Amino acid sequence: MTTTRFAPSPTGWLHIGNLRAALFNYAIARKAGGEFILRIDDTDPERSKEEFVDGIKEDLTWLGLTWDRVERQSERLDRYAAAKHQLIEAGRLYECFETPTELDLKRKKQLNMGKPPVYDRAALALSEEEKDAYRAEGRNGHWRFKLDQSRIEWTDGILGDISIDAASVSDPVLIRGDGQVLYTQASVVDDTEMGITDVVRGSDHVTNTATQIQMIEAIGGTVPRFAHHSLLTGPQGEALSKRLGTLALRDLRKSGVAAEAVLSLMARLGSSDPVELRANVQEVVEGFDLSKFGSAPTKFDADDLGPLTARHLANLSHEDVAAELATAEVPSELQPAFWAVVKDNINTLADLPEWWAVFRDGATPLVEDEDKDFVAEAFAMLGDPPYDQNTWSDWTSAVKEATGRKGKGLFMPLRKAVTGRAQGPEMADVMPLLQVKP
Repeated sequence: MTTTRFAPSPTGWLHIGNLRAALFNYAIARKAGGEFILRIDDTDPERSKEEFVDGIKEDLTWLGLTWDRVERQSERLDRYAAAKHQLIEAGRLYECFETPTELDLKRKKQLNMGKPPVYDRAALALSEEEKDAYRAEGRNGHWRFKLDQSRIEWTDGILGDISIDAASVSDPVLIRGDGQVLYTQASVVDDTEMGITDVVRGSDHVTNTATQIQMIEAIGGTVPRFAHHSLLTGPQGEALSKRLGTLALRDLRKSGVAAEAVLSLMARLGSSDPVELRANVQEVVEGFDLSKFGSAPTKFDADDLGPLTARHLANLSHEDVAAELATAEVPSELQPAFWAVVKDNINTLADLPEWWAVFRDGATPLVEDEDKDFVAEAFAMLGDPPYDQNTWSDWTSAVKEATGRKGKGLFMPLRKAVTGRAQGPEMADVMPLLQVKP
């Protein structure tokens, strides 16, 4: 059975960059009729917060990305301890005592000599007496996985054939001096014991994947199919990491962006297929093809979500947005007509209160200086509400006859005066919704 996972750390809110891994792994599992696991990477007790766990679940639920079960790494520490002992017995895990300062000096020395900053494995030569002496000094040992210094090769689902010389990579630290199990080990143990068959993550994890392949083999696991998607940049190719604070999924949701817009964009961005609006997550899954994605950095522009959201909203009925209409305080009896008028004239649902305020309280008139007398004369000819479907044509006909104005010179100043906008819905449909005289 195809089994995938999404393993976020609950140390902050999910952002648009996180979503690619979540969506790709979800689509692979659902398309194959398999299992999708939400795995909370909370082995760091200092930074992990329960509010972020709740936030992760809320964001995924908003997008329609349902999970089959939740796993928490903080509840699996005994499994990581067992793997630690297994690797020690196999001669693949060794204790080191260098301080961060000492390691930094080693790296700088290697770089100055024109060598790659790879850990020199000095700890392998330590005797038990030397280790005890370090412990007596108060140093806490950290643990590194001893790589087999051969070439590590796999066929990546996006990048193609990958070959990395393990001798060019430092033996990875799996357990910190304070005992905290790091992502590299926890992920390997979990992927192995949970039967993960496919892993999609960012291309910044390629080297991690190489070391984890050896670790999986060392504990007797089956290596999953790996794929590494391109990293997102800003619209000008700038590093997206500087803007992630403004691209949290919860903030996009609060701004009125539709989940369907986010899913439709992210399911195709960086692929050879065009972005197409999908009505729901099921349609996104059906149209998903990992092989269509490339390795080049992918430009993401949050402004692209607006038009997609607008197109999605235009396809909805007033029943679909009943909760939002109620929140905007649109009376229930006017909701069908109100939605029919505004749905093609909003970018997000966050625009609803502003539109309803126009009908309920009247707009701030937009009147050019040369039109002031004309608008005043025209308004004097308009009675009080309620208005009907014929009010606009009857009124403008009367104004035309009285003033001689016609065409754009007649209609545009009145539209701008009534709605405060130069563009918008048909005025014949607007007038019956006005609760006050303009």
